[in-house]
Amino acid sequence: MIEPAPSRLQRVSLRARVTLLAAFCVAGAVAVVSLGAYMTVSQNVRDQFDENLRQRAQAAVTAPKVNYDLDEIPGAFLAAGDIRIGVLDVSGKISFPADTVRPPTSESDLAVARGEELENIWTDTRTDSRVLSVPYGDGQAMVMAQSMKPMNTTLGKLSVVLFVISGLGVLVAAAAGTAVARTGLRPVQRLTDATERVALTGDLRPIPVTGDDELARLTARFNAMLGAVAESQERQRRLVADAGHELRTPLTSMRTNLELLLASEQPGSPTLSDEDKAEINADVRAQLDELTTLIGDLVELAREDAPQVVHEPVDLVEVVERALDRARRRAVVDVTFRVNLLPWSLLGDSSALERAVLNLLDNAVKFSPEGGVVRVELRPLGDGSAVLEVADSGPGIADGDLPHVFERFYRSSEARTLPGSGLGLAIVQQAADRHGGVAYVGRAPEGGALFTLRLPGHP
Repeated sequence: MIEPAPSRLQRVSLRARVTLLAAFCVAGAVAVVSLGAYMTVSQNVRDQFDENLRQRAQAAVTAPKVNYDLDEIPGAFLAAGDIRIGVLDVSGKISFPADTVRPPTSESDLAVARGEELENIWTDTRTDSRVLSVPYGDGQAMVMAQSMKPMNTTLGKLSVVLFVISGLGVLVAAAAGTAVARTGLRPVQRLTDATERVALTGDLRPIPVTGDDELARLTARFNAMLGAVAESQERQRRLVADAGHELRTPLTSMRTNLELLLASEQPGSPTLSDEDKAEINADVRAQLDELTTLIGDLVELAREDAPQVVHEPVDLVEVVERALDRARRRAVVDVTFRVNLLPWSLLGDSSALERAVLNLLDNAVKFSPEGGVVRVELRPLGDGSAVLEVADSGPGIADGDLPHVFERFYRSSEARTLPGSGLGLAIVQQAADRHGGVAYVGRAPEGGALFTLRLPGHP
């Protein structure tokens, strides 16, 4: 399956994405705050502008009238200042001070002059003025218009200031995001460097862990993974080295015997007697059997080392009975199996469990004397687990050998003269570990060795 090409954002480094995210978040926050501040200030300035215009209109209405060129006019005409002022009557005629500009009017202002409205305030876009009309005597309205350009200029300057502050805030956020990304992603960079180092050199040294945050825990887990890989490699090296050592002895002996047989067939060479040839043939067959057993155990051990998820219901009684049938057929000495099995089930690999039980039975048979008894007992413990005990009537295991019996290729001094690869009990230990159980060894009441396999499950 062809994977889709990464998007443009996915091609950007994580550090750059963190920086851009911080800049965008701060830019959005600053934009919202600046817009809210501008709208609030603008509304307050406009409200204050209108209120100031109302106050001046009220003062103009209550100002006394004065005579000007034999005409009586409102005294406010003489102090108009920065506003345009006039008196509008119901006919639409407006009076305003000489040498001034006529204030703009609308139909709504006539409604105020007729007494239909108490106030009319509006914006004249042609002159950019705010216009207010209030009643002024019978059939008249006082009209005042004030330019909004100073207010708009102030609001424009405010918008520029907020824009500049917003830009500076975005730049500061980008710088802070870069610093945070560089600092926060440093452990990730160390993990990346370590991964590349492992890929290129196979160096499994752990990474120093500092802090107690999520990245520190991630680093600790990565170190644990490196430790597991290093341990697995070490086990593989030991297995190869031990297997090579164990294979060298039977191969050397077999080669010597075969060379001796071939040399005896050469002209002029001393011939071997039939008894010697039979002895050499028996020795070669024994070495072949030893090699076959060793290779089979190595294959089984490698299969057990591979991670497997097993969820197969297993009847442990059936597993033990099948192993007993095979052990009876393979027994080289006459022994009696005394069996007591109580029902027990678990989730696991029946083949692996059968091989482990068979190894325990073969081991018990190997060390039992002629006519000996091998006790096999399966019973629950009442705590969610059951034990399978295999006891022999042999000489038992020396105290110095007890801690090492489950190690690969370990063979006690008594076992070195007996057939075997030294891997059978290691396979038992691995099968127990895979199924959440444990295997241990002790002394049986009968005097021999007592191997116990404890496994979880249910009756």
